[in-house]
Amino acid sequence: MAVILRLIQQYHPSHKKEFQALEKQFAELEHRGILPTGERMAPISGREPGNTIVWQCRFDSLAAAETALKQIDNSAEHTELANKQHPLFQRSWVEFYEVLEY
Repeated sequence: MAVILRLIQQYHPSHKKEFQALEKQFAELEHRGILPTGERMAPISGREPGNTIVWQCRFDSLAAAETALKQIDNSAEHTELANKQHPLFQRSWVEFYEVLEY
């Protein structure tokens, strides 16, 4: 069963530039193969406010997604950037979606 892992982050609107600059550094870690490669989205219209960034990635299974989360948690580079980014958060959460293939 394929799944989509989504990390939703809402930041303080006054720190948009700082938050997005750090997010670019996370993307660089993905390009270097240190973190799983996902895609980032910002809402244009929808339930979430404009100060939201969604990172998502498709995995072949829930177990693979959980392994990726552990990889992220165990990355010293990720931890260093996350420690800089967390003070800018309003809130964040993780979602998993089953990919329905009819």
